[in-house]
Amino acid sequence: MSSMIKKKTITGKLPCKKIELDLGITLKGGQSFRWKEISDKKYIGVFDSNIWTLYQDEKTINFIVHNTTIKTPLEAKKKLEKYFNLHLCLEDNLKDWSKRDDKFSNFTDKVAGVRILNQDPIENVFSFICSANNNIIRITKMIDRLCFNFGDKIDVIDDVEYYDFPKIERLADDSVPDILTKENFGYRAKYIHKTAVKLVELGGIDWLDKLKKSNGEKYDDARLKLRVLSGVGHKVADCICLMSLGHLESIPVDTHVFQVAKQYYLTELNQKCKTKTPSLTVSQEINQYFRDLWGDYAGWAQTVVFCSRITKDDTQKIDKNKKLNDNNNNINEEKSIQKKRAKKM
Repeated sequence: MSSMIKKKTITGKLPCKKIELDLGITLKGGQSFRWKEISDKKYIGVFDSNIWTLYQDEKTINFIVHNTTIKTPLEAKKKLEKYFNLHLCLEDNLKDWSKRDDKFSNFTDKVAGVRILNQDPIENVFSFICSANNNIIRITKMIDRLCFNFGDKIDVIDDVEYYDFPKIERLADDSVPDILTKENFGYRAKYIHKTAVKLVELGGIDWLDKLKKSNGEKYDDARLKLRVLSGVGHKVADCICLMSLGHLESIPVDTHVFQVAKQYYLTELNQKCKTKTPSLTVSQEINQYFRDLWGDYAGWAQTVVFCSRITKDDTQKIDKNKKLNDNNNNINEEKSIQKKRAKKM
């Protein structure tokens, strides 16, 4: 008879200035879709198969890891440091980008503490397949449904169930497209299933790991290889390269970055491009321009720009109280859905 793995709740503090990492804009800025704000500036989410609660003051990240097999606060700190890429100094990079680009202060004045998350490649691939023609709130709900239907249950915290991200083999099952279609995934249902089948064929996580910069893969080669996956175009491939494969020079060109390029940098595009979204040729032109301008961590610089734009949009559309109410409503909706499904089972 095998012995039960002992679990316990780990708490601790990680020294980190808020100017180096702002939890709100980093966790809720369109990189990961597993985090929810449960109270003012307090976040709960899943990574590394654990449920984390994070909150901060000006100099410290406070963390709780719920019912975990992590043994010590030191081990938890190391996982957080890796997840937030804390070995890299944001302040130094902001100075470098500002020296390279005299327009960069237009964006740093609006946001601070934006970091690139170092995410699990499998989760990142499927999350950004869901991101096509979508918004952050809807993508978050889709990832919740994906994990609920196919992921392993981790635990229940405050009456909310939390699930791990599904294994590739589970998403490759023939039942997946029909289930996701019923969950309103639309055309993405087939993309998710086809990509899972292809990844199993290619070697799964081992194949994705080989595309990492730390394993010697070049950015252009990694981006090209990712395009064999269904639903992975040039922008999604750039997101995956940037947020889970360590290619921090990668520039995902979305509508926000396209507008910034036209307004501040490549103004001639205003005459050449009358559409709201860039063509592949224009995307590649913008990608190369910003990589040349901002250097080795151009993708990080682009994320600062992106976050400044979505923060501006949020400020124009909704106030802080409504944002908190929406977050609470999402959590209550999650509880309600789980209770209804439990009754049907």
